[in-house]
Amino acid sequence: MSDRLTVSKTYKLYLGGAFPRSESGRTYPVTDARGRFLANAAQASRKDVREAVVAARAAFGKWSRATAYNRGQVLYRVAEMLEGRREQFCAEVAAGEGVPAKRAAALVDAAIDRWVWYAGWTDKVATVLGAANPVAGPYFSFSVPEPTGVVGVLAPQGSSLLGLVSVLAPVIATGNTAVVVTSQDRPLPAVTLAEVLATSDVPGGVVNVLTGHTAELAPWLAAHADVNAVDLVGAPQELRAELERAAAGSVKRVLRSAEPDWTAEPGITRLRAFLETKTVWHPMGV
Repeated sequence: MSDRLTVSKTYKLYLGGAFPRSESGRTYPVTDARGRFLANAAQASRKDVREAVVAARAAFGKWSRATAYNRGQVLYRVAEMLEGRREQFCAEVAAGEGVPAKRAAALVDAAIDRWVWYAGWTDKVATVLGAANPVAGPYFSFSVPEPTGVVGVLAPQGSSLLGLVSVLAPVIATGNTAVVVTSQDRPLPAVTLAEVLATSDVPGGVVNVLTGHTAELAPWLAAHADVNAVDLVGAPQELRAELERAAAGSVKRVLRSAEPDWTAEPGITRLRAFLETKTVWHPMGV
């Protein structure tokens, strides 16, 4: 039996493509489903929320202007790297969610497949959700879906990877940038996903990951004037009304939903949720 001390890891935030500590210097312990210590995670503050929004806004212009085909390639590269770290994700999901190894493997495989599914949608959204409008005159009129902007995502609390992928992938597949508040008690798969994003082709700032207490961070994210939309799926039930009121102050789009069965077919609801419709007119014959 070894008498060496285990080197405990302290995970950091993921902001603007870098891994800083929380400006507050706070951390909190992450335990498995049985209460056994796994690691320490940074406990983000309101200033970290602001820094994340600044990074997401700075990245939005370039990411939203990238071609849909290019975004699809970038997302598919993420799926390749998820596959390469499959064993680590399986171990983290099993520990955090308290499920058997076989069930954890199925959830991780579903998450990777879902990321690929959304990657394939990047160059199809305009065709499926856009339209050619009938007009009375010598013009063409088209309805074109465009990204909303910076989206705040309160990640699912129970489904640490599959649920996270199901809410994050459609946000960035459609050209938005994201500030993610991870599952409070099961943040490790989200942090590992951040490490995957950092070493893939996703530009820094497109996805920003905050670990910490959801009830502390969510109000600042919902009220931030430079956040265009917020997904409340992981919000505590008792805070939802307050968060909706905070979001209304800056006329945000709000996606209200309870946690569904994440293993079910995803559909296009979340692809549509954070898109705006732009109408384009063009003279005939020009």
